Amino acid sequence: MATPLPNYNQTLSFHLKKQSSLTSYFLKSSSFGGIIISNKCNKNVKSSRRHRALSTDCKSPLSTFSNLEKQKEPFFEDEDDEEEEYTSNNQKKDESSLVSNRWREILGEDDWVGLLDPMDPLLRKELIRYGDMAQACYDAFDYDPYSKYCGSSKYPRNKFFEELDMAHFGYDVTRYLYATSNINLPNFFKQSRWSKVWSKNANWIGYVSVSNAETSKMLGRRDITIAWRGTVTRLEWIADLMDFLRPISYEHKIPCPDPCVKVESGFLDLYTDKDEDCRYCKFSAREQILTEVKRLFEKYPDEEMSITVTGHSLGSALAILTAYDIMETGLHVRADSSVVPVCVFSFSGPRVGNERFRERLDMLGLKVLRVVNVHDIVTKSPGFLINETVPQMVMKLAEGFPWSYSHVGVELALDHKNSPFLKPTNDPVCAHNLEALLHLIDGYHGKGQRFVLETGRDIALVNKACDFLKDHHCVPPHWRQDENKGMVRNREGKWVQQERPRLDDDHPHDMHIHLHKLGISPNSA
Repeated sequence: MATPLPNYNQTLSFHLKKQSSLTSYFLKSSSFGGIIISNKCNKNVKSSRRHRALSTDCKSPLSTFSNLEKQKEPFFEDEDDEEEEYTSNNQKKDESSLVSNRWREILGEDDWVGLLDPMDPLLRKELIRYGDMAQACYDAFDYDPYSKYCGSSKYPRNKFFEELDMAHFGYDVTRYLYATSNINLPNFFKQSRWSKVWSKNANWIGYVSVSNAETSKMLGRRDITIAWRGTVTRLEWIADLMDFLRPISYEHKIPCPDPCVKVESGFLDLYTDKDEDCRYCKFSAREQILTEVKRLFEKYPDEEMSITVTGHSLGSALAILTAYDIMETGLHVRADSSVVPVCVFSFSGPRVGNERFRERLDMLGLKVLRVVNVHDIVTKSPGFLINETVPQMVMKLAEGFPWSYSHVGVELALDHKNSPFLKPTNDPVCAHNLEALLHLIDGYHGKGQRFVLETGRDIALVNKACDFLKDHHCVPPHWRQDENKGMVRNREGKWVQQERPRLDDDHPHDMHIHLHKLGISPNSA
C-alpha cells in the first residue's frame, strides 16, 4: 500500500511552530556567537552584556542562522543575566518634565523638597549633566609630569567641549581659570619635570561656560556654568588641609559683615591668592570669575539667566566659596534689580566652613545640593570631631575653636554597596571617584528602593580612572589615557612630545574696568 503523503496544513503548521519557537529562543537569549540579533531594519542594538552589539540586515532572525551556525561558537554563560534587571528600559522622554518648565525647581527653589526621595527623573539627568561638566576638568587636565604642559588644559578653550566629545552639551567655554601654586596645597598642583615649561607657578583649575542659543531655549534660560577641577592625586591632598579656620573677610579677601564667618584657610587662599609676576595668575581666581560673570551679564542684558557652580572633591569646596562670593557681593542682582538664581551642585565635597558660615549661606538664600557616597572619607573632613552631627549646644560652645566645621545645604547620600555592578570594596579612592558617584546617581530611585540604572549611562565610565567594576564586566581598570601618552613621530622618525598651540592667558584687556564696576581693587583680592 502506498505511503500516504503528509497533510500540507499539518506540515506547514509544524514548521511555523518550529520557526516561532526558534525565533523566540534567539530573541530571548539575546546573543549567539557573540552577535546580538535584531529583526528591525538599520537599528543599533544596545546591550548591557559584554558581547559587542551589532545590527543585522532587515531579515528574519532565521535568515542569519546558517551564517551563525558556521561560526560554531558556543553560547557564553552570561554572568550579567542577573544584573539585566538592574537596567531600566524605560528611557522615554516625558514632555511634561522639560527643563524649561521646571528649571527653577531643579536649581533648588524649594530646597529639592519631594525631588530626592523618590528621585525625580529630571533632577537625576541634570545632576549627571553637571557632574559630567565637572568631570570634564579631570579629562582635560594634563597631570603627566613628563609633559612640558603639565598643569595645563590639554585642549584650547574654543575646542574644549569638542575635544571631549561633549559638543552636544551646547555650551561655549568663555574663560579658563588659573590659580597660583604659591600656597600651602602642594598635592593639588602638578608640576612638569621639564626645565622650560608653560608656567612655573600656575595651574589650570577650571572654566566658565555659557549655554548657546539652542541649549538656552531648551533650558528656559541662559545658563552660566562654572566648573572647578578637583585634585588628581589620590587622597594625599587631605593632609594639606591645615584644619585651620580663618575669617572669610581676612585681609579683605571676601567681604562679609560678620567677622565670625570662617572657612578653611587653604580653600580661601586658593580662591583669592595671585602672583603678579605670572601672566596666568596676575589676577586671582576670584577676580577671574567675578569679572567674567559680570561681562556675561552685560552681554545678555535682556535674557533670563542662571548661575550654576559645580565641582568634585576640593573643587566642590571652591564651588561653594564661589557661589557664596557671588551672592555676598550682590553680583547676582542685575541692573534692573532682577535676581539671578545661584545654585551649587557639589560632588564628594569636604566641609568648607564653620557653623556661622552655614548660617550665612542660609541667610543669603544660596542653594547647595551635595551628593556624597556614605563611604567617602573626604566628605567627613575637615572637622572629624566637631561638626554638624554633634548636638547644637556643643556646636555653639565650640564655635570659637579652629577645628569646628559644618556642612552646608541639602545632602543626597548614596551607597556604592547598593550597586550590583560595583565591587563591595572599602578602597577610599574608589569611594571618592566622581564617575562612580554619577553611576550611583543613575541607579538611585529613593531610600530602600532597588538600584536600577535609568539613563543608559555607560558603566565602563566607572573604571575610567579606578578599579571599581566587578571583573566579569571585563572593563580594564584605569583605561583612559592619551594615545602613546602624547608622543608622536617627527620628520626624522623620532618619537617626541607633540607641540601644542601657545596657551592663552585668557585675561581680557578690560579686566580692570570690570573690577572697578564690581568695586574690587586689583591689589586687594
